[in-house]
Amino acid sequence: MKAIVIHEQGGSDNLTYEEVSNPTLVGGDVLIATKAIGLNFIDVYHRNGAYSVSLPFVPGMEGAGVVIEKSDDVTDLDIGDLVAWGFNAGSYADVVRVGADKAIKVPAGVSAEQAAAVMLQGMTAHYLVNSTYAIKPGDVALVHAAAGGVGQLLCQLIALKGGTAIATVSTQAKADIALAAGAAHVIRYDHEDVADRVREITASAGVDVVYDGVGKDTFDASLASLKPRGMHALFGASSGPVPPFDLQRLNAGGSLFITRPSLGHHLLTREEFEWRANEIFDLIAAGKLRVDIGATFALKDAAAAHDALEGRTTTGKVLLLP
Repeated sequence: MKAIVIHEQGGSDNLTYEEVSNPTLVGGDVLIATKAIGLNFIDVYHRNGAYSVSLPFVPGMEGAGVVIEKSDDVTDLDIGDLVAWGFNAGSYADVVRVGADKAIKVPAGVSAEQAAAVMLQGMTAHYLVNSTYAIKPGDVALVHAAAGGVGQLLCQLIALKGGTAIATVSTQAKADIALAAGAAHVIRYDHEDVADRVREITASAGVDVVYDGVGKDTFDASLASLKPRGMHALFGASSGPVPPFDLQRLNAGGSLFITRPSLGHHLLTREEFEWRANEIFDLIAAGKLRVDIGATFALKDAAAAHDALEGRTTTGKVLLLP
């Protein structure tokens, strides 16, 4: 079969498309013929060396496809089922071995592409608005990178819960996307001061929560946008890690809270995994949650897909298609 393999960490040219041996089953596994593979910044971190991995390494943490073989001890998945998976390394491949505990059936009304697009980003948006800071009617949230995959899902989920989303974007095209996703207000950070605009929009009150997957470039504006006892949920670092800072800033800003959550810590049990995935699937099937697949690339063109993601030239979700 074909797969993308990293032999040395570095730039996108280190992603090589090559022939590899088919995976073999061990206990508790299924083999899946991939139909769509989700691209995420964690894939970039595995490639560029921000996260250490054992080489050679096949990147990719999520996808969707059809079960073609299963271990005898797997009873809740059958050959021919359309399933999606998350947090399973090695997904940039024609065939993927997935632990059955990391896979879930895709219901009718949800396509393979939609399922692959939301296993990480959809469940990330879910834990942020339900667990990290549970949005209530009337809450106001600042969403950075709102035209991206997680950002669009956050805006929609906030609106569905009766909250108000203020989106930050860099272009008018991205502003239109954020508004279509349910943002009530848009801030163009390329020529507006984010914190000043937040104060204008909220009549100086500030926001209850900031959902920030950008990191270094947005950190100061995020803290300055919060109301007293507001929460900064820093769930990513697409612009780089936040430098060390004086915790006294949280006191000076109004007894602020800051947290650095991750999806893995919100999928500690099978029950939690099923809750988050199935709620997202149900919203998609009911037409209440729109999944924006902004770009697709052939699997062999994974390097170009990484370049597009890192260059912030894409909106919505980027998929690789075998």
